[in-house]
Amino acid sequence: MVHVWFADITPLLIEEIYRKYYQEAPAWRRKKADRYRNEKGRAQSIGAWSLWEQIRRRYGLSEETVYNLSHSGDHVLCAFSDCDGVKVGCDLEVMKEFREPVARRFFCRSEYEHIMEADEKDRARMFYRYWVLKESFIKATRRGMALDLRSFEVGWEKEGLPVLVRKPAEYQGEDYCYQEYAKEGVDAGIAVCTTDREIDARLHILEL
Repeated sequence: MVHVWFADITPLLIEEIYRKYYQEAPAWRRKKADRYRNEKGRAQSIGAWSLWEQIRRRYGLSEETVYNLSHSGDHVLCAFSDCDGVKVGCDLEVMKEFREPVARRFFCRSEYEHIMEADEKDRARMFYRYWVLKESFIKATRRGMALDLRSFEVGWEKEGLPVLVRKPAEYQGEDYCYQEYAKEGVDAGIAVCTTDREIDARLHILEL
């Protein structure tokens, strides 16, 4: 089963607290955090890693466990599976204004048209729902932005649940499932994409 955890990294914006978590991170993660020019980026990087480390200890997970991290704004996200041989991708994105040129250029025509058919006030929310669903898929494949966002298509079941209706040829033999999440008081798109057939519908919260 895939489990999903969420945390607020605001405490890490305090230098003393940040340094504590920074010193506990491996050298490669500290180097990655150091590349950020602003304190928010550094806090996100170290916060995401700390979230994973605390989850790993909580569940007694091995270093081979399949997991994925994401961060945006003041929050970080971690999704992992307790099954071997599966793929997991997650994405978190704070909702801002509707980025129409991005949707028109990078989304499939059906996805773009679906957004534009929505009431103007709802377009930003639909855009970010598509964004995290598409991002979570490319992260699950481990291809990242090397995979054309128009090479696969997100659709919707009658119940309004997301589904991958078209996949790139190299992934035709794999079945991917989606799960979306919401956190009260946090205006963000949150999604997980995985080949694991079981996904915990609960978004777990951890305090850093």
